Amino acid sequence: MRIVIAGGGEVALLIARRLIREGNEIVIIEESAERCAHLEELLDARILRGSAASIRVLREAGLKDAQMLIAVTSVDEVNLFACMVAQAEFNVKVKVARLRTPEVGDWRRICRTMDLHIDLIIQPEIETAHKILRVLHAPGLSDIIDFAEGRVKLFGMNIEADNWVAGKTVEELDRAGPPKHSLIGLIFRGQQVIIPHGGQRIEAGDHVYVLTRKQDFDEVLRFMGVPPQQELDLVFILGGKQAGIWVAQELERQGVRVKLFERDAKRCEKIATILEHTIVVHADGTDETTLVEENIQSSSAYLAMTNDDEDNLIASMLARRLGAKKVVALVNRLNYLPMAQRLGINTSVSPRLTAVDHILQYVRKGRVVSVTTFREEEAEAIELIASAGSPYLGRKLKELQLPRDSIVGAIARADGEVIVPRGDAVIEAGDRVIFLTLQSAISKLESAFLARDGRR
Repeated sequence: MRIVIAGGGEVALLIARRLIREGNEIVIIEESAERCAHLEELLDARILRGSAASIRVLREAGLKDAQMLIAVTSVDEVNLFACMVAQAEFNVKVKVARLRTPEVGDWRRICRTMDLHIDLIIQPEIETAHKILRVLHAPGLSDIIDFAEGRVKLFGMNIEADNWVAGKTVEELDRAGPPKHSLIGLIFRGQQVIIPHGGQRIEAGDHVYVLTRKQDFDEVLRFMGVPPQQELDLVFILGGKQAGIWVAQELERQGVRVKLFERDAKRCEKIATILEHTIVVHADGTDETTLVEENIQSSSAYLAMTNDDEDNLIASMLARRLGAKKVVALVNRLNYLPMAQRLGINTSVSPRLTAVDHILQYVRKGRVVSVTTFREEEAEAIELIASAGSPYLGRKLKELQLPRDSIVGAIARADGEVIVPRGDAVIEAGDRVIFLTLQSAISKLESAFLARDGRR
């Protein structure tokens, strides 16, 4: 498949690297000469220097022969314009645009009114805010990911030294009587990523992902030694950017007290006109004295959401030491994500990975419903719809030759039934199947699941 990517930033690099690995032909349009040179060093792709707001450049990029345009420049207007030209001039089948404006809902409506069909409009900051809100009530969890319309849940947690599961093998945990429909699917240990089997031991310091049915979620949390969910009372937010404001607005609607820290006085004034009940503090929210004076030891959570990764990590560590029950760090650089885990930060979120995950579900082979990427692209959870032509249908899982380092985590039937399968389970046409897989196995897995009806 030929895919044109407008913009050559980090999101474009992440997407291109993945798509090239999977056999797609990629053209990237980027204005910066320095960035073009960097991309040429890293990617086996055509890098075209120019503006994606130029019809001539879009034509030179071969947009008329492309099956997809992914517009992820840093300028919303350029992304929308590129999609408009792709439709009107080149009849590109699939169009994706990233928008950062808080008016994204208005732009969706305007695009519909203009009959401009953009298959996916991504607002990573909103998605990041939703991801944070899902785990604020759960101090022991790093993230909660829904599959099959919420019927299947995958949660991440750090294994502390005093947790009873530390030192146990997967077999020993199975003998301890966990809820039937549950599975430890991924273990992150230092630089290692492990798809665990029976003899695999869970060690203190591991970050594990556990998959279960919605109705068994609370019981599985108790089995894994996760502290009970808490009522939110007071939440501190560091940084007055858009994502922080969205989180504050939602917490206000839930009746939670919020204090938002922002160093820029003019920005504070603007935020105060947007938020109704949040206390906006013109101060350095990474300063220990300030945090103590503002009563951080009584806070339910501390969210570090500035544009500076280092500030977010350091502030989260400080807040944890000062008594915040839950800390969250917004992190853009993927190589910082494993570091956040090792530093004991409960939750780290990446708007860049959020954007990449959403885009990949429009590009991948087969009937991909959702894609979730872990850490530095080392592993994925992929939700696929089993089509009638798949060679995986009608045979017991233990008889299938699944790609190495892949497991079936859950099967959600069309009739509503959900199972976390064992070896005798069978995949049926129309099932939603959640795979947990290492990066090395993704292409083989999706090729095996590809419908034989010509769909891609």
